[in-house]
Amino acid sequence: MEILAGRVRNYFNNIHVASIEVTDSLKIGDLLHIKGHVTDFDQEIYSIEIGHTQVNKASEGQIAGIKVDDYVRKNDLLYRIDNK
Repeated sequence: MEILAGRVRNYFNNIHVASIEVTDSLKIGDLLHIKGHVTDFDQEIYSIEIGHTQVNKASEGQIAGIKVDDYVRKNDLLYRIDNK
């Protein structure tokens, strides 16, 4: 099952980091499906930063930076894959 967990606000190509508006909780190790008009890939979260500080978890309403494996675009959606 996929749960909407966030939306891309910006993408920094030089460091491969997406700025995410978190709509549900995200944590290191979560599996994401990132989907947009052109974007469509899965990846595990292995790095989250809030305010340039490395954290293990981001909660609803926070803006977090997440290292991504591929190019993402503004307004792409992040779905957390929950295998329960």
